[in-house]
Amino acid sequence: MIQRKEAIGNVQRSLAENPVTAILGPRQCGKTTLAHQVIGKDEGVFFDLENPTHLSRLANPLLALQNQTGVIVIDEIQRMPALFEVLRVVVDSPSFEGKFLILGSAAPSLVKGVSESLAGRVGFVDLSGFNLQEVQATDFIPLWVRGGFPLSYLSKSDAAAYRWRGNFIRTFLERDIPQLGISIPATTLRRFWTMIAHYHGQVLNTAELARALGSAEGTARKYLDILSGAYMVRQLQPFFANLKKRQVKAPKIYVRDSGILHSLLALEHADHIFSHPKLGASFEGFVVEEICSLAGSRNIYFWATHGGAELDVLLFSKGKAIGFEIKYTETPKITKSMRIALEDLTLNHLYVVYPGNEAFPLSEAITAIPVTKLKAIIQG
Repeated sequence: MIQRKEAIGNVQRSLAENPVTAILGPRQCGKTTLAHQVIGKDEGVFFDLENPTHLSRLANPLLALQNQTGVIVIDEIQRMPALFEVLRVVVDSPSFEGKFLILGSAAPSLVKGVSESLAGRVGFVDLSGFNLQEVQATDFIPLWVRGGFPLSYLSKSDAAAYRWRGNFIRTFLERDIPQLGISIPATTLRRFWTMIAHYHGQVLNTAELARALGSAEGTARKYLDILSGAYMVRQLQPFFANLKKRQVKAPKIYVRDSGILHSLLALEHADHIFSHPKLGASFEGFVVEEICSLAGSRNIYFWATHGGAELDVLLFSKGKAIGFEIKYTETPKITKSMRIALEDLTLNHLYVVYPGNEAFPLSEAITAIPVTKLKAIIQG
């Protein structure tokens, strides 16, 4: 079993500081396993809201929860939104001595319910699939090809991982989405999700997506919000500098898990990816997720002007502005766009992330680094 030390530390800190800690992330990303790693397999009190027996124990939730002690884990809490108000009452009781660890597969109502009902009482820990630091990989390609979902990455072969992801996509569309109270035909949402895969790494053009789908723009936005809310799609927001230039104001869209992206594009093996037109975009999305996993998803943007200058990732950390340009090439070079970004955004440094093995300077302010060395830059 892979120990997710940083995620465990984040949950432990939140439990120490807050009466309620929420671990949010997509289905099958390892939330339940992480909870057991934090509290111990045979410790705490565990309620799985997909288990009918556990649901029956919560028929009177206030009575069931108010006298518990230690860590009380509630898994798949989005299935019972009424619990949020109950948790507020319980944790505000002077006699309550426990801590709640709630796990949820993201949905707009889940995040809204937690934020509104438990404001000031809850700490959030976002969890995605494995990253390179967690799997301790010196070769990024297996994680890139299979994606970070544990059961995909740990499969016995690429073919088995591909089959698992195919089943995951089908289950997500046919079971998970309806359970969130969303009534969209699975075939329609899959078609839209596949379209997003083909637009992966591009600036969002809702009108173009709507035309391709044969629907109104509002419908396309609704579908995009559903997939974003379920942690399947990332909308990387643009940054606006105080410049006399027309800047891009729409987000970039990515399929968050590289393995899911490859399955939607019917790319089973690394050889299929290397010969596909979306090779560069796939690598870009993989690196974007690595950066977000290491730095947290806040204060991360992209930047672009209508004149053609752009920066793939702009990270604000510890009072510094750091740029990342992502290139799938063994020989990264300085471009005009990089120089413009350095000057216009007043970057402390710009890193060109590439698939090689060695870091080396391209100039005094620009350094090429392997994707496997991101942690030293972001957390060092």
